[in-house]
Amino acid sequence: MFLSASHICGQMDTVLRSATGTACLVPSAMADYRRVFQPGGMFFFTVVTERRRSLLLGLSARRCLHAAIRQVQTQHPFEITAIVLLPDHLHCIWKLPEGDSDFSMRWARIKMLFSKKWLANSGSEVVVSPSRRSHRERGVWQKRFWEHTIRDEDDMIHHVNYIHYNPVKHGLARCPHAWPHSSFHRWVRQGYYSEDWLCHCDEQADIPPNCFPPSACGE
Repeated sequence: MFLSASHICGQMDTVLRSATGTACLVPSAMADYRRVFQPGGMFFFTVVTERRRSLLLGLSARRCLHAAIRQVQTQHPFEITAIVLLPDHLHCIWKLPEGDSDFSMRWARIKMLFSKKWLANSGSEVVVSPSRRSHRERGVWQKRFWEHTIRDEDDMIHHVNYIHYNPVKHGLARCPHAWPHSSFHRWVRQGYYSEDWLCHCDEQADIPPNCFPPSACGE
């Protein structure tokens, strides 16, 4: 199911308010977010595996995805502003070159290249309809993806927070810093977050471990 932008933003408000009582949390008041935001050229995406299969965290899958993204970036440049990888989906924000909004072509290429590399490395797929097969689509990714145009600097910060808190929201990690498959650590190094942003390490809550067992991670 693909959520509307208002649903996603409402979900972010609920998650972040319940965690700290604040809707939008970026603790470093000195950070200059204007260096990150690009009017008209930033987009938030949710991309999901076919039938929500848990395959994206395995080493092979991560290498295939990295290679596919790098190849498309070389041919059709774009910048990944923020990203989080979860077992069956990913969220990210892209910054595209000025005057270029063809993210659909880029995602189609990434999905195709990933699927080709994934299947060549003994990855599996699910059966898809004859119509999708006739269009040379494989049973690795859902055909559609969700896209939201980032409206302004506040909207960007809102979605970046959502991305970096997502592993905690899904019960995959106790704190954002405990999840390795995220751009949170890069944002900390660049001074936009403190390492202990929304950290619960000192609490005794029963939080699941950082990752699913290897069999669920595709390894």
